[in-house]
Amino acid sequence: MTFEYSEMLKTIKDRQWALADIDWDAPGAELITDEQRPTLKQFMSDVVWIEHVGARAFAAMAPKAPFEDLKNIYTYFHAEEQRHANAELALMHRWGMLEEGETPVPNKNIRLVIEWLDRYADDLPLTVIGSAIPALECALDGALLKFLLDEVHDPVCGEVFKNINNDESRHLAVGFQVLDQLGASPIRRHVIEMAGTLLRPDFALGFVLYAPLLARMMANIAAMGLSEEKLYNAVNRYSNVGDRSENTRRLPTYHLMKYHMAIAIKQTQPFQYVAEKMGIAIDHFPTRVLGKVPSWTKELTYEPVSR
Repeated sequence: MTFEYSEMLKTIKDRQWALADIDWDAPGAELITDEQRPTLKQFMSDVVWIEHVGARAFAAMAPKAPFEDLKNIYTYFHAEEQRHANAELALMHRWGMLEEGETPVPNKNIRLVIEWLDRYADDLPLTVIGSAIPALECALDGALLKFLLDEVHDPVCGEVFKNINNDESRHLAVGFQVLDQLGASPIRRHVIEMAGTLLRPDFALGFVLYAPLLARMMANIAAMGLSEEKLYNAVNRYSNVGDRSENTRRLPTYHLMKYHMAIAIKQTQPFQYVAEKMGIAIDHFPTRVLGKVPSWTKELTYEPVSR
């Protein structure tokens, strides 16, 4: 069956939601325990900023879209990722984790990824970002949803992440369809493009930042109580869905992401050791030398605006 991007775009437009749709004063915030609060605050802080990483990636993908409907879809996805970050920020305020007007500070690993995206994402091929974003959404958003639904009993949290999950399911549907179409190109083109990408210093730098971030976040999710089986299933969703498409299996970038996720979830050595050491090095990096965060990160707000 042919994938109808115009129908998907219509569905996306029809399914938009806003922070104003949520009753942020509803009962349930008191169900967050004092034991949960410190680790949940750090976890949610990271998630807020990872949503912005996704938003920036979709912004970079939109101009590369080969036709108008897909460009419009990516534009909506960019806005949706920003909305997810704002909703998660609103949850943190609801749970008393932030002072009035306060926004969480990104950890150094995420801060460096944000800087890297701002400098280099616009120049990366669609196959690279198009392979990375579904992987990130499967590994982190999939595991995140399962953890929050299992461990956080605030019904408002459940409502928020039900909306987020519905958005993410459309992101993944489009993401895997785009990989299928990109994979239909001649193998020779993929090999040349991949070789050129691997030789780029900015790509190598991106991997140096991304590898410890993925390892760190998956370790944090596991440490907070998500079972190994659920985490494993969330990560494996990427390969389970991608491998169904003969065209997707032709993409070197897809196999690179699949391999990276497999060794990360299995904590394969020496990858795990290297990722942990890179994470330690990043923790000591003086991010003040980077200056101010990019202006697009200033769009965070927990205010329940209608759009």
